[in-house]
Amino acid sequence: MSYFTPYIDDSGLHMPTYNDILADIISSMKAIYGNDIYLEADSADYQFISILALKIHDSYQAVQYAYNSRSPSTAIGAALDSVVKLNGIARKAAGYSTCEVVITGTPFTEIKNGSVQDASGLIWDLPESVVIGSEGTATATVTCETAGAVTALPGDISKINTPTYGWKTVTNEVSAVTGNALESDEELRERQTISVANPSQTMLAGTAGALRALKNVKRVSVYENDTNISTKDEAENPYGLPAHSVTCVVEGGDDNDVAEAILYHKGIGCYTNGTTEVDVTDQNDYVNKVRFYRPSYVDIHVHLKLKKYTGYINSLQSTIKDAIYAYLGTLEIGRDVSISMLMGVVMSCNAQFSRPVFGIAEMTVGRSADSLGNGDVDINFNEVANANYDAIEVTV
Repeated sequence: MSYFTPYIDDSGLHMPTYNDILADIISSMKAIYGNDIYLEADSADYQFISILALKIHDSYQAVQYAYNSRSPSTAIGAALDSVVKLNGIARKAAGYSTCEVVITGTPFTEIKNGSVQDASGLIWDLPESVVIGSEGTATATVTCETAGAVTALPGDISKINTPTYGWKTVTNEVSAVTGNALESDEELRERQTISVANPSQTMLAGTAGALRALKNVKRVSVYENDTNISTKDEAENPYGLPAHSVTCVVEGGDDNDVAEAILYHKGIGCYTNGTTEVDVTDQNDYVNKVRFYRPSYVDIHVHLKLKKYTGYINSLQSTIKDAIYAYLGTLEIGRDVSISMLMGVVMSCNAQFSRPVFGIAEMTVGRSADSLGNGDVDINFNEVANANYDAIEVTV
């Protein structure tokens, strides 16, 4: 194809390539100075022309980015931030992980603006003031100073960062509740698609969209039972939800924000089902009781035995383990763990499908090391698979 002036038609923006631009400038130079001008790649004139062609092509690329910025499906970065404002949403900032810790020391010792350190050297801040109880212990929630999905397994947070007289030890007996990373372009586009459901589709879709838009909310599942059946029925009420109810399972976010979003988007007279109950006062000063679920986390144990082929290297075991961990971490609330998908994830770690360096000799999965089987792991509607790296075993 030869050089042409950029244009827009029914199929979008059309631009010449770098090579088209370069060839056109060379042709113009020969028209000016004659065909005998030397413009091979080793000449200074060619190098100068190639620089000009590159600058022109870079400018056209900027035009392409500007053109793409008109739509949320193709806009990126700051441009996408501007476009989604039309839908009343904004990119979610990174959140901070939190963890419950147990403090021991001299009774009635006050720890002011204290902080602790985990095994990775990251700092976690205590509340402004923590007082050790009469029995020499206190429980507090620490917040990581580093934004994003920072993890901490039981026992990882064990170092006092701000020594205080009377404060002896600190430890976490439970895993941290991970914060969320800065929302990516892909995640924001997905939420923008959901957000347009708020005014235009069903109330159920609108409720899900409103919940996903809340700060620090990571995963959401919304279920509806519009029947009179309140017992478990595989055809009409497979989860045994209350009759004429909406059930929201929400990971992350403030309880009050979640309850308000449910109240103002659910259907009229619809019962809200769940184990977390929050009182929400509406504009008429009426106190509404809103219920929803927080997800329960299920450790998924995976035992994988590989069969080595030519070209296999031992470092692939870590690669495969990371891939399994990543897959489990992306599952939505209520989504069963598919052993077939796990096998696909494992086999994709082969560089070439036509020439694999390993195969699967045996794979079993289960909710515990004692319940491993060769079928899918069923996850309840209010549960989510927990990506526990230590529960994944890869052997040869």
